[in-house]
Amino acid sequence: MIVSMIQLIFEIPGVESIKDKRRVVKSINDKLRQRFHLSAAEVDLQEARSFGQIGAALVSNSRVFGESVLNKALKMIENEAAIRIHDVKIHSEEF
Repeated sequence: MIVSMIQLIFEIPGVESIKDKRRVVKSINDKLRQRFHLSAAEVDLQEARSFGQIGAALVSNSRVFGESVLNKALKMIENEAAIRIHDVKIHSEEF
């Protein structure tokens, strides 16, 4: 069993409140769940107004497949979300 994980730290420009930030984060998480069937959550920086950190994971039987899905998810976020990504980590572990 391979667990592939992605962690993103990003900035949300022009956000005026935590409520606005949470709307953007929820939208990204929902897209990751619906389009790529990932488990996704805001894992840190919950109280930072203009920064967010999302973690997502996928269980499969192939490291290559898992990481390719996560790279496609990253491309979707880069193209569709109004954010600036500061750091991305993609990692797979075998259990």
